[in-house]
Amino acid sequence: MTVKPLGERVVIKMVEAEEKTKSGIVLPGTAKEKPQVAEVLAVGAGITADEKKKDEIKVGDKVIFSKFAGTEVKVDGEELIIIKLSDVLAVIE
Repeated sequence: MTVKPLGERVVIKMVEAEEKTKSGIVLPGTAKEKPQVAEVLAVGAGITADEKKKDEIKVGDKVIFSKFAGTEVKVDGEELIIIKLSDVLAVIE
């Protein structure tokens, strides 16, 4: 099944968090902070239709987004988040 966002929304998938600190300490699942970095899987038609916005974000980009943004959904056993374009803070290059 494919998720196609509407308007100015973006479908993202979380990037796995590090399990070790820089000093080599292994973190248990409960001690890990929820990452705010994700990969863009789909963008809405409202973004691709707007000349100013269509070059800002595209499928495959890694982005940083607001901590409590979006709606979490589970599609085919995969956890995805649907957020507004305004909740995307930066693109990682």
